[in-house]
Amino acid sequence: MTAPATRHVFVYGTLRRGDVRDITRLQPAPQFAGMATVAGVLYDLGPYPGLRLGGEGRVTGEVYAISAELEQRLDEIEEVWPQQTGEYSKREVAVQMDGAPAAVGPLCLVYEVNASHLTGRAVIASGDWRRRTPGP
Repeated sequence: MTAPATRHVFVYGTLRRGDVRDITRLQPAPQFAGMATVAGVLYDLGPYPGLRLGGEGRVTGEVYAISAELEQRLDEIEEVWPQQTGEYSKREVAVQMDGAPAAVGPLCLVYEVNASHLTGRAVIASGDWRRRTPGP
């Protein structure tokens, strides 16, 4: 019997360890793979952030290996399945693992906020939800 396929997820906001939706408290338990960054811009949406991928900025987060069951639970939390609110969409992108050479890390699932939800929202200049201060 083969082991189930494992995917990776990049979490950058309230799913980070120690935050209100701490992914490490979810079941089946994820496996921490390391800190990483991804190209993008982080926005302050009040109680949680939103990430738009691409551009020159870097957003800090944590990478976890997850099971298909946990991926489904994350889809529910981010409201991309079964009820699709349109606030977030699930993408798969390469990340830059901390401490790694210039080569990119694993492909990771990322929940990206829809641009239509960003009107009037401040950019988190640091790219790190834990060090949030609005940008210019």
